[in-house]
Amino acid sequence: MPFARLASATTPTCHIGLGLAAVGRPGYINLGREEDLPEARTVDALRTRTHELLDAAYAQGIRYFDAARSYGRSEEFLADWLNTRPDLDDIVVGSKWGYTYTAGWTADAETHEVKDHSVQTYERQRAETADLLGDHLDLYQIHSVTPDSPALTDKELHARLAEAAAQGTTIGFSTSGPAQAEAIRAALAVTVDGEPLFRTVQSTYNALETSAAPALAEAHDAGLTVIVKEAMANGRLAAPHAPEALKAVAAETSLGCDAVALALILRQPWAGVVLSGAATINQLASNLHAAVVDLDEDQLTRLAALVEDPQAYWETRARLPWH
Repeated sequence: MPFARLASATTPTCHIGLGLAAVGRPGYINLGREEDLPEARTVDALRTRTHELLDAAYAQGIRYFDAARSYGRSEEFLADWLNTRPDLDDIVVGSKWGYTYTAGWTADAETHEVKDHSVQTYERQRAETADLLGDHLDLYQIHSVTPDSPALTDKELHARLAEAAAQGTTIGFSTSGPAQAEAIRAALAVTVDGEPLFRTVQSTYNALETSAAPALAEAHDAGLTVIVKEAMANGRLAAPHAPEALKAVAAETSLGCDAVALALILRQPWAGVVLSGAATINQLASNLHAAVVDLDEDQLTRLAALVEDPQAYWETRARLPWH
């Protein structure tokens, strides 16, 4: 599987990836976008920003890049960048299907994305992704699986995904919501012809939302690569929004709140890749300091007190406005 390419990587940042949710579209729920992005969020402006981030990430050792059909033009921006660098042979590219972007390149649309895990949506979006990323695509993930998702029980869909796997594309899934652990365990049980279908799982885990940890450990033990998303809780763990306890630990390390928040995840033995959702070069540089953060037991104890009830966490996330 393509993630094997990362096994021989020795850079301190090899377990950090770059997610493109924040820069592939003009509107998103991350805090601080007013300061992070150009006032005129044209297609060309965000294409340029995305390419700057990709250049900086690659130069600093990041080798996994994560997009999605619903992240506006993220696949297009990533494809443009890849097509100008034909000699790159040490990176892993992942994308997702299951949400359709409906905002029409505006930040104030009534509906920004529509979820549908049907076979028909998979076939349509797989073709759209193939048109853009072609042979660059290593990993294709079902976007935001929940316990009630038909993607967990649709045998026809499973057969189509297994066909893609047989042709060399790694198949994975991502999760969202307070029942992530239940969704992960259900997905681990999905097989085609007696073989597990999914080889990766991408879930939300951060200093505020840790409920998926036991299930992610089980997934890791079952041989899946675990990708962690929303490590910064959509900006809630970044200065100036970070809780006081996190600010205090960051001050003690002389690094940013973001670096500490990411370091907390990197130390989990099941975490294969932790995504940076940086929207600026400075944010990315600060995120990458996570690789050198050393937290002692007292600091870990104080940070553990930040954990929220999963239901409350996801209700807060649902109230974040699209900026």
